[in-house]
Amino acid sequence: MPSVNSALGLQSFPPIKGIQWFNVSILIFTPALSLYGFFTTPFLKPTAIFTVTLYFVTMLGVTAGYHRLWSHRAYKASRPLQMLLMLAGSSAVQGSIYWWARRHRSHHRHTDTDKDPYNAQRGLLWSHVGWMVFRTDIRPGSADISDLARDTLVQWQHRHYFPVALTTGYVLPTVIAGLCWGDWLGGLYFAGALRMTICHHSVFCINSVAHYLGDTPYDDKHSPRDHLVSAILTLGEGYHNFHHQFPMDYRNAFRWYQYDPTKWFIAMCQFVGLATHLRTFPTNEIRKGYFTMRLKELKSMQDMLRWPVSARELPVIPWDSLQEESRKRTLILVSGYIHDATAFIEDHPGGARLISENTGKDMTAAFFGGVYEHSNAAHNLLAMMRVGILAGGVECLGEQHIPASQALYITRTTPSSDIPSYHLASP
Repeated sequence: MPSVNSALGLQSFPPIKGIQWFNVSILIFTPALSLYGFFTTPFLKPTAIFTVTLYFVTMLGVTAGYHRLWSHRAYKASRPLQMLLMLAGSSAVQGSIYWWARRHRSHHRHTDTDKDPYNAQRGLLWSHVGWMVFRTDIRPGSADISDLARDTLVQWQHRHYFPVALTTGYVLPTVIAGLCWGDWLGGLYFAGALRMTICHHSVFCINSVAHYLGDTPYDDKHSPRDHLVSAILTLGEGYHNFHHQFPMDYRNAFRWYQYDPTKWFIAMCQFVGLATHLRTFPTNEIRKGYFTMRLKELKSMQDMLRWPVSARELPVIPWDSLQEESRKRTLILVSGYIHDATAFIEDHPGGARLISENTGKDMTAAFFGGVYEHSNAAHNLLAMMRVGILAGGVECLGEQHIPASQALYITRTTPSSDIPSYHLASP
């Protein structure tokens, strides 16, 4: 069985210099407070509804606000929408916009390197919470945040972050639940602490689970992956492979049926006039990435198959030698290639005699419709029986000598940049 260190990825942690006790206290206090509430306070239906509603509002503050608006500038928001998203995001208590977006831009610029604040290569635990609770010598890589430095709302929130976060994260949920239906403690324990705990780990999953769970439909150079479970956990941020390839697209889910409530929210804001300039990456370029990855998958499958011997590796045999050898074994000439059909005689669907009686003969016309128009599968199988090429130029018969399975054969080229590329070519 794997050790605890191996299972948690602790061996990948950088040297630990200490503990960030403030962050640890937040991550311990909020779930402890909500757990205490479960044992001491009834979870009233109005409070439950309010908690779930507030969870979605808070998450949208992070996903539509902190992430797609301020970190990636994926759209433009009106001032009222900016203020709502700032307040909603603040209630998640995950740092100011300025702090959060600075690290997120660094994450995108330096993905999977030591300059990535939540480097997924250091393990699931590190990318989920380790980077926030341990002190190390690692510092985020450089990132341009000049626009955030000029943003008056972002800077106001950054200066007054702690009172804003405390008010939106704990005070308002408690006061609303207390004044509206008399559940002061429920508002504190559930709408406040429980909601915040779930929001914390939902957002953390963007950095952790979304780099481990799923597939890589657009590029596999880095760790981000696409998966429905990640999208559900993160309110649509789980199509992370797409996002890292096209970070300034306001969508994380490119396809209409994929779960991305944040995309739908931004589109709705545009519809009512609160958002404009929704940015999308050209569909043609998105499909190129998808196409390249499908080619790569097909190339892997292609490499697992056996293929006919290359014409360059086959011996060139004169007619007299073909006739002499055809008395010892069944050799069929098709499209200039000599095929040894000895082992296939009894398996021939048209009967053994059609092959055995024509050993040493040119059966090109018969194979391609003179007697029977053979299928692509038959052509593929025949090509595997090649043992030579007939001398005298008969091998130059055009496309007929290419089996259907190789008509779109994938070749791998490595240009001067050493970056592999894939394209379709005839063998």
